[in-house]
Formats: sequence, structure tokens, C-alpha cells
Amino acid sequence: MSEQPPYLRIADELRQRIAEHVWEPGDRLPSRAQIGQECGVGENVVRRAQELLISQGVLEGRAGSGTYVAEPRERVRVVRSSAREQPSGSPFRQDMKALRRQSDWESRTDAKVPAPAEIATRLGIAEGEPCVRTTYEFLADGKPVQLSTSWEPYAVTGGTLVVLPEGGPHAGAGVVNRMAAIGVTISHAVEQPEPRHATAEEASLLGIQKAALVTHIRRTYYSDDGRPVETADIVVPAAHCEIVYEIPINR
Repeated sequence: MSEQPPYLRIADELRQRIAEHVWEPGDRLPSRAQIGQECGVGENVVRRAQELLISQGVLEGRAGSGTYVAEPRERVRVVRSSAREQPSGSPFRQDMKALRRQSDWESRTDAKVPAPAEIATRLGIAEGEPCVRTTYEFLADGKPVQLSTSWEPYAVTGGTLVVLPEGGPHAGAGVVNRMAAIGVTISHAVEQPEPRHATAEEASLLGIQKAALVTHIRRTYYSDDGRPVETADIVVPAAHCEIVYEIPINR
């Protein structure tokens, strides 16, 4: 059996010191040079160990200040289910209500944005066709917990009351309910989750360390005639959220 990489051994050592209350939440860690000298490894090994623990939410880095033990933060449960969208509002709001957390979101919509190649493929349209793009930042108790960028073909919603997802009489009602308002029935959604590292922009918006682990979900809604009518890229920080899938059983 191969020996454990040095940075994982140091990560375990740092985690153990925190568990034993050698360092408390909010404490600043010694320098990498000092930790490396104590543990018999180089500074680069300590840096990799700290980056791993930062990505897991155990530590946090503060630019120009150092590395600190992160304050405990309860993970938010994000439920993914075909049964979540209700006429009363958004699935996110339902999740936060169940957790007794205050929910909110900030959004920005741009109309007639040319579809990039990947988005065009997911929506079954030609590259460059106009879409309505909406970016979201979802908040739980005022703290960001999820990002989403949604694309809808302008050919589907253009000229209707639901062309702006967060404007008009159906603002914030969710894709399923908005599409139903213009006679489009959503039959199913396909989601493809995968882990990756956060980009610099995502890390800044979510308040996490650059390259921290996130779950990236590619979601596409389909109408009952098999046409893709919306696709979105959803980004959830692994350290702050747990994703749960509910699967309805038809009897």
C-alpha cells in the first residue's frame, strides 16, 4: 500500500489540533514556515494541506492576514426534487422555510443574449440565437449559499408576460409555473451534478476560498413535446451546503 502523501498527513495533524482545541475558531494559525519546521515538511506541503482544509470549510484564508480556524457554520440542505415546485413559490424558498431560515435572492436579467455554443447545444438551438439570461445569487439568512445562471430561448418567452423571470405578474414563480402561464407544460428536468473547484468569481460571490470545492449542476427543463425550454448552471459550495435528491415513487 502506498504511503499517504505528506500534505494529507499534515492536514490530518492540523485537523487533530483543532479537534483537541489547541486552536479555537477564530484563532490565527502559526506561519507555514513554523508549522513546516514543527512537522518536518516544507512550506509547500503545509500550503497544500491548508488549501485542502480551506476547501472543506475547516480553515479560512484572509488576504494579507493569514490563515484562521473557521467559525462553525451549519450546512444548508438543498433539496432537488421534481415535486418541489409549487404554485405558491420557489423551491429554494420552501427549503429555507423548512430550515427556519430567511430566504432571499438577487438577480439580473439580460434579454436577447446570443447563446454560447454549449448553451445552444443544451437548448437544441443554433449558436448565437437570442436567449434571456438571468443570473442569481441565493441567500440564506443573508449569506450566499447558491449561484445560478439560467438561459431561456427568446423564441419561447419573447413577447409574453413571463419573458423576464423576475419581472411581471409571475416574477419569482419558478420555471415550471411561469411556462405553464404561457401554455408550455414542463414534463421533466435532467440534472447532471459534478464536483469541481470554484472559479475566482464564484469564490468571491460565495464568500469561499478560491478553488474551494463546489458542486456544479447542469439542469435542463423539457416541455411535454421534448423541447428544452430552459437550462441553468447551478453552483453550490460543498463546505456550506449538502445536496439531497428526493425521488417521488409513482404508485
